[in-house]
Amino acid sequence: MQISKDMLIGQLVNMDELIPQMLMRAGMHCLGCPSAQGESLEEACMVHGIDCDELVSQMNEILATR
Repeated sequence: MQISKDMLIGQLVNMDELIPQMLMRAGMHCLGCPSAQGESLEEACMVHGIDCDELVSQMNEILATR
C-alpha cells in the first residue's frame, strides 16, 4: 500500500491501524471531525502547517515494513 498526498483523510484512517497514530503524532488531532474525512492529506497538512511531502515519505517508510 502506498500513500499519496491526494488521498482523503477518511481513506487513510481506514487503510491501516497505524495511520491514525501517525497523523496524530504529526499534529492532526481532528481525525474524527466530519469535515476532515473529506479533506485530502495535502489540504490537512496545509491547514496544520505540516510538510506534506515529508509526512507522506515517513508514512510510506513505516508502512513498507508491515
